[in-house]
Amino acid sequence: MPYTPDFDGLLTPGARFPDGEAEHVLEVHPAGEVVLPTGRVVGCDPLVCPESDPFTVTVEPGRYPARAWVSSIRRDGVESDRRVAALELVIRDEPVARWEMALVDGQDVGELDDDGFFGYGVDAGTGTLADRAALGPLEDWDYDRVEEVFLAEDEDHVKGPVPGLVDAVVDEATGANVLTVWSGWGDGCYGTWVGRTADDRVASFVTDFMVLPSEG
Repeated sequence: MPYTPDFDGLLTPGARFPDGEAEHVLEVHPAGEVVLPTGRVVGCDPLVCPESDPFTVTVEPGRYPARAWVSSIRRDGVESDRRVAALELVIRDEPVARWEMALVDGQDVGELDDDGFFGYGVDAGTGTLADRAALGPLEDWDYDRVEEVFLAEDEDHVKGPVPGLVDAVVDEATGANVLTVWSGWGDGCYGTWVGRTADDRVASFVTDFMVLPSEG
């Protein structure tokens, strides 16, 4: 079977995961709102691949809350590190009855090996869930502008409750924004899943940054 995260653990505030001499304790933090002018959601590293394709699952255009699931890594009860374990885009705040892998055109879950998954590559330590229309303008930004907006090393950006959280409006006409967080331990390949309600409506998109020890 293809890989599916343990969402009962990953999306549970206060859940604890031992990791040798340390312990991961999950926190959930509001991360602002994502404006979706078209409802075509993209998961990507926007600093490297803003041209990424949207998922085949679409939603109604609108403004939707984002949540960051953060692992507080503690040794002897003292926090020694913080990592974003998952980024969630909440379409409707209802219980999820089932999860499916978020795919782009041309991907087929049936082609995956056991524990395989489709994901997006990260090469700048950053991830987002954004509208396709919001990422288009980033393709024309030069590096200096990207660095100024998304890579500033200010204290709130680095040491806030959500590591690397940046919320930047990139299209003033629609209000479309790109909301980024640091991607777990950094560069890699990270999958996104779609949660559906009991009546098969989309509840959320969740990118798993593979931080928790049970996922290693």
